[in-house]
Amino acid sequence: MRRETQAERAAWTEFVDGTKPEKGNKYGARREGKYASKHEAAVALKLQALERAGQIRLLHEQVRITVVPGNGRLRPVVYVADFSYFDADGHRHYLDAKGFKTPVYRLKKRLAALLLGIEIEEV
Repeated sequence: MRRETQAERAAWTEFVDGTKPEKGNKYGARREGKYASKHEAAVALKLQALERAGQIRLLHEQVRITVVPGNGRLRPVVYVADFSYFDADGHRHYLDAKGFKTPVYRLKKRLAALLLGIEIEEV
């Protein structure tokens, strides 16, 4: 007799109960509210406090940066920074709350630095 796979079991559970099983993050991070991890949520709280105190301004979350534009059938290479803000001197900062640096992240970070002159800060 054939053993059922985990995917088949999850599909059956979804069908019978009408619910979807919660999908976990492949790096083990657990969501914290609207943020991808507890670390990202903690960084957001600190940045929001700095914005309220007037030390930074124009704080934005999940900022899309087109590193390499698309061309016809080729899709653009896009990097999504966790946070972006302006400091008191008017310089723009891009922050990423990183727990694990993937090879794709490292490549996009280097491309952003070389092609756009954008330095992504990790916290």
